[in-house]
Amino acid sequence: MPYPPSANTYWRSPNKGALAGRHLLSEKGRRYRAEVQALCVVERVRRMTGRVTVEMLVCPPDRRRRDLDNVLKATLDSLTHGGAWDDDSQIDRLVVSRGDVVPGGRLLVRVKEFERGQA
Repeated sequence: MPYPPSANTYWRSPNKGALAGRHLLSEKGRRYRAEVQALCVVERVRRMTGRVTVEMLVCPPDRRRRDLDNVLKATLDSLTHGGAWDDDSQIDRLVVSRGDVVPGGRLLVRVKEFERGQA
């Protein structure tokens, strides 16, 4: 999957008008979500209906210091909209690991049925 925009640029908060004080998906966020949705169609992602485990290998685009948790919100929300599951509240196990630097960055994501007793 493509590397997501940072959590700081995924949302925007208008400070004027009827939408003031609300959090809206930014242009970067909308582009990323659309890209992930299209990828889910191409890869024929099958919607999971039960409890799931998500394993993610995060390969950053460069050597800058990055918090792994900053990739989660955009990625999980986009996979929800792409049809990987009904809602990301179905995730009972989430494993996130840092991989090697890859130009442009990338995520390798595996979604599978949650098995009780997993460590």
